[in-house]
Amino acid sequence: MSVTVGAIERSEAETGRCGGCGGHAAPPGGEAPETPRERVNRRWNEIMQETRVAQTGVQILFGFLLSVAFTPLFHELGTFDHVVYVITVVSGAAATASLIAPVSIHRFLSGQRMKDEMVEVAHRLMVCGMALLAVTIGCTLFLILHVVVPGLTAKLLVGAVMLWFALSWYALPLWLRRRSTRRAAQQESS
Repeated sequence: MSVTVGAIERSEAETGRCGGCGGHAAPPGGEAPETPRERVNRRWNEIMQETRVAQTGVQILFGFLLSVAFTPLFHELGTFDHVVYVITVVSGAAATASLIAPVSIHRFLSGQRMKDEMVEVAHRLMVCGMALLAVTIGCTLFLILHVVVPGLTAKLLVGAVMLWFALSWYALPLWLRRRSTRRAAQQESS
């Protein structure tokens, strides 16, 4: 057995590739590559940490939204504002469900050896929840600014904030991913 291990270690040292991890090259800096199981566990832990952060924000916002309907000023608002409020509350409830769903999935499926599937579904739910959270924040901002700064100024401010959300939450990560993919392709071709 030591001959086999020694041969594998020599092969890995000669090729710079890890035989136990599907043959992919070792990452720069000499760090040991992740096994598929280590990778899925790391991704799951990252999703759970991200879920904790997002849950707190969405729950505070949702609690605030639920209390708005019981204020005296709410009944003085027009039909349009009430429609925007309903859209805001529904999108906030949907965001809350999407962002808390990974915890429920984990509770029901823990120990079932389905972590790969759980990571994929939780990822999609988190992306959906973040989109719904952005809609909820945009609608909340619109409701507040529509009362405080009536007219075109409120719409322009909300539009600018929503553009910032789109850029920082979606465009920037997609741009970084594309840049990383190009860089990796250039390094492979060199």
